[in-house]
Amino acid sequence: MPETHGFGRSPDSEDESDGLPVLRSKVAGIDLGSETHWVCAPKVDGAGREVAKFGATTPELDRMAEWMKERKVESVALESTGVYWIAPHEVLEKQGFEMVLVNTRELARVPGRKKTDRVDCQWIQRLHSCGLLTGSFRPPEPVCMLRTLVRDKGTLVAEAGDWLRRMQKSLDQMNVRVHRAVSDIDGVTGMAILRAIVDGERDARRLAKLRDGRCRKSEEEIAEQLSGHWREDHLFSLRQALKMYDTIQERIGEYEREILRKLAEMELEESRGKRHRS
Repeated sequence: MPETHGFGRSPDSEDESDGLPVLRSKVAGIDLGSETHWVCAPKVDGAGREVAKFGATTPELDRMAEWMKERKVESVALESTGVYWIAPHEVLEKQGFEMVLVNTRELARVPGRKKTDRVDCQWIQRLHSCGLLTGSFRPPEPVCMLRTLVRDKGTLVAEAGDWLRRMQKSLDQMNVRVHRAVSDIDGVTGMAILRAIVDGERDARRLAKLRDGRCRKSEEEIAEQLSGHWREDHLFSLRQALKMYDTIQERIGEYEREILRKLAEMELEESRGKRHRS
């Protein structure tokens, strides 16, 4: 059962005390936390407001939704605090509540806010009931899912770049100047040379023969840069970095395929919607 706290003042007396007219009475405000969420909503009988505390687990979020439904809440305001807002927002939105995601800076600009969880949720509810909160833009769920995939793919791309730099560092320490021999170490010629080195090739001329036909430099120019001292520890680090790079590239490919699948789904849904409207 949620922990509840009642407040005896009626909406009318609140209006007289602070001079703010209530435009929507059936609204709630949530102050989010990593472990608990504090919720302020009208009482069941409409005489004043009350606060309840819920856990952050999914069953607790479902109980929060039922608690607000009992109080006939129509719209819910919550701050966009870290990632804590995502689960409550998704659960409550699926339960049919209108969700208003508020930028924390917008609330901070309003004078009179006190820094306690119970008071924060009351403050959010009060401002929402007076129409003083503007919700941040949140795209439809398919777009949110696509953005997550694109964002995570971007993280992998950055990680791949880190491992590429580690490979270049190992090569530099052996004075094997692949990045001088070719413009891009992760290009066709650069990766072919890297893989040959990892597989045991040490002859600079044989490595240079892996040159792609579109490469500007000649085999002789490339071979000049590829003679090194081949220290064992650097070769080991180069091999491990290449394995990590290849693994990340595989994951990036999976993300790209999933992104294309989602885009195809969205395009299909859009075309179905156009047919229904016509």
